[in-house]
Amino acid sequence: MSFKRLALVALSSLLLSGAAGAFDLEAHRGGRALWPENTLPAFANAIALGVTTLELDTGISKDGTLIIAHERHVDTHLARGADGQWVTAPTPSWHSLTLAEIGRYDVGRIRPDSDYAKRFSRQQSIDGTRIPTLASLFDLVKAKGADQVRFNIETKIDPTAPADTVDPEQFAHTLVEAVRKAGMENRVTIQSFDWRTLLVVQRIAPAIPTAYLTIDDPEESNVTGPKAAAWTAGFAPADHGGSVPAAVKAAGGKVWSPYYRNLSKELVAQAKALGLQVLPWTVDDAAAMRQLIDWKVDGIITDDPILLRQVMAEKGLALPAAGH
Repeated sequence: MSFKRLALVALSSLLLSGAAGAFDLEAHRGGRALWPENTLPAFANAIALGVTTLELDTGISKDGTLIIAHERHVDTHLARGADGQWVTAPTPSWHSLTLAEIGRYDVGRIRPDSDYAKRFSRQQSIDGTRIPTLASLFDLVKAKGADQVRFNIETKIDPTAPADTVDPEQFAHTLVEAVRKAGMENRVTIQSFDWRTLLVVQRIAPAIPTAYLTIDDPEESNVTGPKAAAWTAGFAPADHGGSVPAAVKAAGGKVWSPYYRNLSKELVAQAKALGLQVLPWTVDDAAAMRQLIDWKVDGIITDDPILLRQVMAEKGLALPAAGH
């Protein structure tokens, strides 16, 4: 091999090793501040913009197909029926509907009279957009040749509402099988607030990283209080010195993904000392982004990837390449 060829190989290796440790810009639900959440147009636009990872949520239809949707039920803020009218509560669970029935809903815009619409007033409406399958997202990314893009896939499952979806074992097996079928094992992280699915993934697909989602607020918590044991599959932080990172480590996690307002510089350092990556969610404020970057988090999950790209550039971080 010529000296020039050796130099090129060495340079390529350096670039790849650098990319592996690059700051992870994750487009939450595909970037819902900008485009309809968890939809193929959103994911396509995020790829074109340039993100490291597409963050998304999955459920399972009545006929066993993995779909991409955040809520476990048809969302009154997002869904219009075949008649063009906004759905009203109570709505069915996605798991009670066949894929054909799910395909009748239009999720291309936010209900205009909702607080959700006020929160994401910049979102571009794309009428006629449907709930996608996970397989269709994998096909989209392949068709675009976006081989550098990763996926952070959440299992939408709640231990306190078992009728809403399949059990943790079946959910994890279905998801892992779909990831393997698409040949995406080395590009996927599986995340959940319900740690039971993560334990199954670690058993049946140990090469796929698992990300442990946490929130601890007075109105909502999966790591403290009487329900913590159910959400954390028995690895409640109270049994690990009150440390959430220690509980994640004990459960076998590789990534800790906390609500960003629960995070501190000390907690980031504690998690890093345990060998965990730290990936906070969902950060849409520039000042908070700057602070988290200064604390040395490994990436940020955001609704607004344009804003995060701006902050990353300001901080001198390498930006993910734009796609097409």
